[in-house]
Amino acid sequence: MTFQTGPKVLNRFRKPAVRRARRMARIARWNKPIEGTLGRLRAWANMLLVDHGVFRLIYLNKHRVSERLWRTAQPAPHQIEALAAQGVRTIINLRGGREHGSWQLQKETCERLGIHLTEFVVRSRGAPDRKTLLKAKEFFEGVEYPAVMHCKSGADRAGFMAALYLIVHEGESVDEAQKQLHMRYGHFRFSKTGILDAFFDMYRREGEANGMPFLTWLETTYDAKRLEQEFRPGFWSNILVDRIMRRE
Repeated sequence: MTFQTGPKVLNRFRKPAVRRARRMARIARWNKPIEGTLGRLRAWANMLLVDHGVFRLIYLNKHRVSERLWRTAQPAPHQIEALAAQGVRTIINLRGGREHGSWQLQKETCERLGIHLTEFVVRSRGAPDRKTLLKAKEFFEGVEYPAVMHCKSGADRAGFMAALYLIVHEGESVDEAQKQLHMRYGHFRFSKTGILDAFFDMYRREGEANGMPFLTWLETTYDAKRLEQEFRPGFWSNILVDRIMRRE
């Protein structure tokens, strides 16, 4: 038996460590209070250019989920002020990471306006995590409404969590809730983010078809690993969403 060595093999192990180190460096930079005028300018520049916030200034992708909940893309400070003027008491960040100037500006603005900023981190390109989703019902019950939840673009994670909210908190059917994952919000079913649609499709086949309530299926039957093995994204949709639109 022979073992390969050399630059290619070393890079295979080095790349995840390098990516993690860079990510932690970004978090260390942006997960702290804004310092001075220069620090504010840097946060705005990062939000607008690196985090693609310039597009969200034009269109926030804001939609009502229920009488007490909205979904949006990552809001800028003046957009948070507008939400506060409409009575919003809580903002739910679905992104996690705290890796951009967007987080710095959002946190500062929420503190200034007395808005409760909380997090419920979910993925858009991997099978939903069972333990995380089982916490959703209790989480939504503890939110101070009216509330807004957002991801980066307001298309995928925001749509998935809006659907989950309607199922576990409002008692809506999966068919009705899954309308939150739709192209009109910028969601593309045949890209990698289509695994969120596949999650609900799996429930219909394995749970709903057998008369099993959604939360029961999630707790006892749902297999995230099998979902990832079975799901196949479309090539061109994947190029559009990941390479051109630069979604998270």
